[in-house]
Amino acid sequence: MPLARWWPRLIALPGSSSIGTVDVDAQEWLAAAGDVAAAGGQLLALWTTLEHDADAHATVRAALLADSRVLVPTLRVAAAGQPYPGLQGFFPAATRMQRASFDLTGVASDDPDRRPWLRHAAWRHDQHPLRDDLPHVTDAPRMVDAYAFVRVDGDGVHEIPVGPVHAGIIEPGHFRFSIVGEKVLKLEERLGYVHKGIERRFSELPALEGHRLAARVSGDSAVAYSWAYCQALEGLSGAAPPERAQYLRALCLELERLQNHLGDLGALGNDAGFAFGLAQFSRLKEELLRAMHAAIGQRYLLDAIVPGGTAFDLRDSAAATLGAAVHGIGQSVLELRRIYDEHAGVRDRFVGAGEVTPELARRLGLIGLAGRASGQAVDLRTDHPCAPYDVLRPVKYVQQAGDVAARVAVRFDEVQESCRLVAAILSLLPQGDVRVTVPSPRQRALAIGLVEGWRGPVLVTLETTADGGIHRCHPHDPSWQNWPVLEHAIIGNIVPDFPLINKSFNLSYSGHDL
Repeated sequence: MPLARWWPRLIALPGSSSIGTVDVDAQEWLAAAGDVAAAGGQLLALWTTLEHDADAHATVRAALLADSRVLVPTLRVAAAGQPYPGLQGFFPAATRMQRASFDLTGVASDDPDRRPWLRHAAWRHDQHPLRDDLPHVTDAPRMVDAYAFVRVDGDGVHEIPVGPVHAGIIEPGHFRFSIVGEKVLKLEERLGYVHKGIERRFSELPALEGHRLAARVSGDSAVAYSWAYCQALEGLSGAAPPERAQYLRALCLELERLQNHLGDLGALGNDAGFAFGLAQFSRLKEELLRAMHAAIGQRYLLDAIVPGGTAFDLRDSAAATLGAAVHGIGQSVLELRRIYDEHAGVRDRFVGAGEVTPELARRLGLIGLAGRASGQAVDLRTDHPCAPYDVLRPVKYVQQAGDVAARVAVRFDEVQESCRLVAAILSLLPQGDVRVTVPSPRQRALAIGLVEGWRGPVLVTLETTADGGIHRCHPHDPSWQNWPVLEHAIIGNIVPDFPLINKSFNLSYSGHDL
């Protein structure tokens, strides 16, 4: 098997025996990606690091998941030299990652799509936030951003531009529909309008303080990001969180999964014209948030996970109250699932809408929850488990239809599984400390944290400087892989179904805006 040739060459990264790097040349860079793709593996992330001599060299890395291991091919290139080989031929989602990497670092791939992804004319085309000091917004010259959207021509074809500013509280994103009548022929997205400067800000922080910023990359996935960051940091520091802290981290992750699934199930009902569903799931989500606040001290767990463990402990009485609340929510969701399944109007809107076949999902690299709804049976909690998931052994739920109904069904199944896992965690919760002191991390070293968030795999790569700071931190959201698939899911559907289809994916704008 071609993939097997890479395993003997892997150098394990600190903190994980199943994540390893391998130095490659340009030919091997493509060969590694081709072998993983041929074996049915997935591209988890692609990023570029300017080396300490930033004007001369850079390193391009990709995280590739295959056989429950993560292969990280590492290609050293001249920072301003010939473009490196792009991976878009094996993993279509790599295109936007490569474009974003160029915007941030100035290191280009040979991908023919050279359109800016994050820049939006907020700075000059020859400036790059991870290389140059950019002017303040007020000092930046005003430039016209003539983005080359792909046009669709033909009789009766016209465009509907939506956004980037929306009539709600969601973050900015532009959607360009090409339609005939109400049927969508093509959708093209453009994101990254805010450019919060997340990756540049990481480089200005001490490594022991980066977890707070990580938790705010995408607020609905605060636990996944902060845990992945702490995994990487603890790998570089040689710190082992106490067993009790590992269980508390898993508790937080499942609570985060629950609160997002409850919110989505209500919003999906509302988008199908079923306001009763929104009311009931909003009530259940509020009950969960109040129970979390009473037990943990936070409604949204932005600061629950810290280097070395957790920032909170759980009293026995609080654990019992939280467990009872989650059990009650699970029972209510069972009844609401029956109502959704039996409601003809809801079924009519859900079934067949926004279909992504398993074959298309495999070719485009659909991952996480949306991938499992299209036959892609990957969940890091079972396929690449960190403690305590190796003990908890979550059940993986997969659907084949790949439509809105399938994505709803996966959410309903995962709500019940998360309720079961919360009960198991609370019953198995060991005694002991919840935090250890984390020493300064190794200098000029690299580690990767990887956690299955509610949306899908969240990856954080951390590389340190010689003085304990952050040389490079790349937080990667699964939305990078899944936004392009949404463009395919809407084809052939009518424009009024887009809000429903879009919500069934519920991808992150913020996690895409680095």
